[in-house]
Amino acid sequence: MAALMDSTLPTRRRPLGTLIGIAVIVAASVIGYFLFPNNLALLTRIIATMLLVLSIDLVTGYCGVATLGHAALFGAGAYGAGIVSAHFGITEPLTMTLIGAAAGALAGLVSGLVILRAHGLPQLVLSIAVVHLFHEVANKASGWTGGSDGLSGITTDALLGLFEFDLWGRTAYVYGIILLLIVFVLLRVLVQSPFGMLARGVREDPVRVAAMGASVHSVMLRMYVISGAVAGIGGALNAISTQVVGLDSLSFTMSAEALVMLVLGGTGSLYGAMVGTVSFMWFEDVVSAANPFHWLTIVGALLIVVVLFAPKGLYGAAAAFLSRRRGGGK
Repeated sequence: MAALMDSTLPTRRRPLGTLIGIAVIVAASVIGYFLFPNNLALLTRIIATMLLVLSIDLVTGYCGVATLGHAALFGAGAYGAGIVSAHFGITEPLTMTLIGAAAGALAGLVSGLVILRAHGLPQLVLSIAVVHLFHEVANKASGWTGGSDGLSGITTDALLGLFEFDLWGRTAYVYGIILLLIVFVLLRVLVQSPFGMLARGVREDPVRVAAMGASVHSVMLRMYVISGAVAGIGGALNAISTQVVGLDSLSFTMSAEALVMLVLGGTGSLYGAMVGTVSFMWFEDVVSAANPFHWLTIVGALLIVVVLFAPKGLYGAAAAFLSRRRGGGK
């Protein structure tokens, strides 16, 4: 299988790829800070969404699980971090983030136990049902979540006791970058590990993986829980940076848009997930500001062009082009 063949690549190239990824994230973050110093809230929201898209890539791109309900995991992390702050007075940002990750992982376990009982189209329908159920629970439990009015009263202490979360969003932006870097490095290790290779094998040929003695369901469920933790971190970051959590963080629309971002960048690649998120959200922000009445049409046209002419996504198409160029130069 191609996934197992990937494991034969020289191991020295893997740390190099991780270092290059870290360098690109840091460089892009610095450039973004100086280009948009007055719009750091948008950049922080992009980082939080990027974590959500990365989490979807783990189950869809690496395991082949069809899902449109990942906003349930993101929202669980956001509400988890927000509730402990608003109702229990836990306002230390690192603790809130860890609680958000735990809430996301728990939501991933619950969702995975339901969604992974089916395959194909029924699996997709179950994922939609799950996100709607999470949305309805959050709406009805208004005493804890604020219901349709949203959860307010969220406060955060200074990061490490030194850096206040100010109105300009500088601390939240830097904190988001640090979280993204940590998650990126950990996910690089994960997808290149034997477990990551096994997950790719499940995506490509689950029958053969089962014949080898591995539990396909166990692999997918474990990946779903890990995915939930990553999405929960994104949700916690969103709660910490905005200090409010609304029902939109559990919406089907958010799940669908996140999946579109993944397809736009390229599935089965951490870089593709990040490229797709930045491209979609930046393009959406620019186009909606320039043409507030027809921006959805323009975004839809862009997606059609990408799917038709770059079916592997923006990052996948660029990687394939560079590979051909290198091959042609030999």
